[in-house]
Amino acid sequence: MLVLLPPSEGKAAGGSGAPLEPGSLSLPGLAEARAAVLEELVGLCCGDELKAREVLGLSEGLRGEVAKNAGLLDAPARPAGEIYTGVLYDALGLAALPAPARELAERSLLVFSGLWGAVRVTDRIPSYRCSMGVKLPALGALGAYWRTPMASVMPEAAGDGLVLDLRSSAYGAAWKPKGETAGRTATVRVLHAQVVDGVEKRSVVSHFNKATKGRLVRDLLLTGAVPASPAELVTALRDLGYTVEAQAPAKPLKPWSLDVVVSQIH
Repeated sequence: MLVLLPPSEGKAAGGSGAPLEPGSLSLPGLAEARAAVLEELVGLCCGDELKAREVLGLSEGLRGEVAKNAGLLDAPARPAGEIYTGVLYDALGLAALPAPARELAERSLLVFSGLWGAVRVTDRIPSYRCSMGVKLPALGALGAYWRTPMASVMPEAAGDGLVLDLRSSAYGAAWKPKGETAGRTATVRVLHAQVVDGVEKRSVVSHFNKATKGRLVRDLLLTGAVPASPAELVTALRDLGYTVEAQAPAKPLKPWSLDVVVSQIH
């Protein structure tokens, strides 16, 4: 099982320790592309701050993120699982997982990133600010930039098991499973169901969507579940108490779409 996660906008400080070692990161086939993004991002943030903030979509109050990016080459690095914070990662609670679940997380989780392409939670990276929606002056839109290197690396990373895709649309643009891999892929949407005037209405609530996805992954890890197909995933989630509505693709070799329906937001 390979679980594809979005990163978080907010990130923990790097703390202290050794700086990034690019050659140590997982998915070495992305090394050249990573180096190009890193070089342009650092160069951009070492120059005109206003231009850098405009490119990165940062407000005046986030000007410190520009300085952070300018120092990425020397900044202390920590495991990505500690760097990424926010609603999904709080609900996932990697640090509190027992050893077997933590080991499964280290093998199964892959976090997509505008800067790194994708990293394992054990990969040591510095804190940074660069979303997949950024359009760098030389490299262009990162969602499009990553498609070519991802296309050659991700099929091998996906292996022959389930691909559970929990990414947002911006990060999903960097790699779309194709062929046989797509047939083993399941995308998940979280819907909040509530009854209004006797009629059930459903909506997507961003904060709760992220929290539910984090809890869903945590529950799978805690039980040691390793479903091999979307159908097996549906069974595993229902066994865990989730209300899941599955839509098998109309054509073969296409991803499944799963709706996880919740009635309470917490």
